Amino acid sequence: MNKADCFHLGYIAKLHGYKGEVSLFLDVTNPEDYASLDAFFIDINDQLTPFFVEHFKLKNKGFAAVKLEGIDSESDARKLLRKSVYLPEQVLPELEGTNFYDHEVIGFKIIDLRKGEIGTLAQVIDFKSNPLLQIDGPNKEEILIPLLKDTVQEVDRDNRTMKITSPEGLIELYLG
Repeated sequence: MNKADCFHLGYIAKLHGYKGEVSLFLDVTNPEDYASLDAFFIDINDQLTPFFVEHFKLKNKGFAAVKLEGIDSESDARKLLRKSVYLPEQVLPELEGTNFYDHEVIGFKIIDLRKGEIGTLAQVIDFKSNPLLQIDGPNKEEILIPLLKDTVQEVDRDNRTMKITSPEGLIELYLG
């Protein structure tokens, strides 16, 4: 399995106890969607290594306490700290309409329905209270658009474009 066929799920944030459990930060919009994970890949020295889950318990703020098969001591678990965790893209159900996975729309051309093409989506910043679309503008300037309920009007996966309606006057603040 290589990274191009996977999406970044999160990272091993810290130790959880002393019997090999770790605290996994799920860097996703809905951590509860992953509560029944039975396996995932951890990037160890640029190699995706499969690990099987013995125990998985969601905590708060996107964290989960995880016990992995074969990781039975604090010493074993310490070797996984700050390592990135991945899942194969094919485990994700295909989304339709204006619903999207953050990783799938990176690089999409962003078209504001009032202003036209404004740039390329660099990333989706998943702040709980105010998620944002981070767009690289025409002159490489950063444009931040709040991801409100009606912001995204269309996601065209075939043509890699996303049509949005930004808040009135916001684009002008960035592009003049």
